Amino acid sequence: QVQLVESGGGLVQAGGSLRLSCAASGRTFSSYAMGWFRQAPGKEREFVGVISSSGGSTRYADSVKGRFTISRDNAKNTQYLQMNSLKPEDTAVYYCAATRNYYFSSQGNYDYWGQGTQVTVSS
Repeated sequence: QVQLVESGGGLVQAGGSLRLSCAASGRTFSSYAMGWFRQAPGKEREFVGVISSSGGSTRYADSVKGRFTISRDNAKNTQYLQMNSLKPEDTAVYYCAATRNYYFSSQGNYDYWGQGTQVTVSS
């Protein structure tokens, strides 16, 4: 059983940066690949990126590639989403999620979810 709590969201201007954190409880955290998803009003929840259980590999959606970076610290049971060069279209609720398979990018294949944190990017 894994419980996830996101933090670090807020309001920033276009071109700015935010760093989101996802704190996990549970001894099996290091066994899971950790993903980030986001959902804007009126839109489907979309895949942002994922990091392997060891932290050695990452994958990103084309829309954020080169701007966002996922990292994790298994000793602290925490993963991070560094968001740079933010655009108004990045505005969404961001969710941390856990999966047994690093190669999954569909939300239906993720087992545990955080409550979400709001990111708003102004123009």
